[in-house]
Amino acid sequence: MSSLFIGLMSGTSLDGVDGVLVDFTQRGPSPLRTLAHTHRAFDPSLTHELLALNTPGPNELHRAQLAGNALARLYAQVVAALCEGSDTPPAYITAIGAHGQTVRHRPREFDGAGYTVQLNSPALLAELTGIDVIADFRSRDVAAGGQGAPLVPAFHRAVFARAQESVTVLNIGGISNLTALAADGTMLGFDCGPGNVLMDHWCRLHTGQPFDAGGAWAASGQSDAALLARCLADPYFADPPPKSTGRDLFNAAWLDARLPPLAGASPADVQATLAELTAAVCAQATLQHGAGTRELLVCGGGARNAHLMSRLASRLPGIAVQPTDARGLPADQVEACAFAWLARAFVSRQCGNLSSVTGAAGPRVLGALYPAN
Repeated sequence: MSSLFIGLMSGTSLDGVDGVLVDFTQRGPSPLRTLAHTHRAFDPSLTHELLALNTPGPNELHRAQLAGNALARLYAQVVAALCEGSDTPPAYITAIGAHGQTVRHRPREFDGAGYTVQLNSPALLAELTGIDVIADFRSRDVAAGGQGAPLVPAFHRAVFARAQESVTVLNIGGISNLTALAADGTMLGFDCGPGNVLMDHWCRLHTGQPFDAGGAWAASGQSDAALLARCLADPYFADPPPKSTGRDLFNAAWLDARLPPLAGASPADVQATLAELTAAVCAQATLQHGAGTRELLVCGGGARNAHLMSRLASRLPGIAVQPTDARGLPADQVEACAFAWLARAFVSRQCGNLSSVTGAAGPRVLGALYPAN
């Protein structure tokens, strides 16, 4: 088996696909070396369709299948770019870990098992790339009674843990999730709540831009204490782990339900409040579950939001808040690397979940194989 794997991640922010080519040959303290990274933005029509498929609508099955095909074609472009950019023939790569695009996440609901749905067309991706594809990572954990998310904490432990030190890793994508690595070797992970998802929605609605670059618009406003209090009153934030969430809860309707009494707030003030909401729930999660940590490593798109990082730091005195770049893995590569790592775990028939994180009945091998031939 080659030590080369590709990881593909398209997250809740709906901004596009990040892809990495990773070498898992053991070298020093890190279990991996990134050979190439690339990003491809979604076509606006695909973004619109993926967003629409997060809620019930007409002809969903047909539209979901076509969206999965479109996503696989974009994934294939990313794979081609990675191979070309690193001068690596596809035959040298053991497998692609392709997460897919989450459009519904309802574990443990309805019938006790619930479900999670990531749109994808892994068979088409295998056909287009000539490389084995590992996909559908979350459903096995859900079948075992788990949340199916977050799945990155095991990877965070492999890459960022330090002996006899407490380290906390915060991923701020559309949804934010926390991994607390304690000095005694125990760990915890869960979804904190909204990351960029509400800020991105409000920014698109009022500026036409897909996101608030650097948090500049939020920084121009003033956080509204009443709106922040209404948001923080949501029961999700008080629920103990294991827990996970997504656009099923934190969406435009959720925000609209909290806005009417505050019609006088300016759009910039609402954006500032949404940034403060993300900072508040992430900081509270760190203080409550990352006891003893002196370092908060931030990855995902939120790590590039200077205003958000500043608000986080202000709520965490005595803790160094910095992007994972400081530990050798760029913030925008971490999740894609995690799914390359999970693909490698599948190929080796190693378990990829942590029952202490997801609440599953036990460790499980995650994913399904779509052979290239």
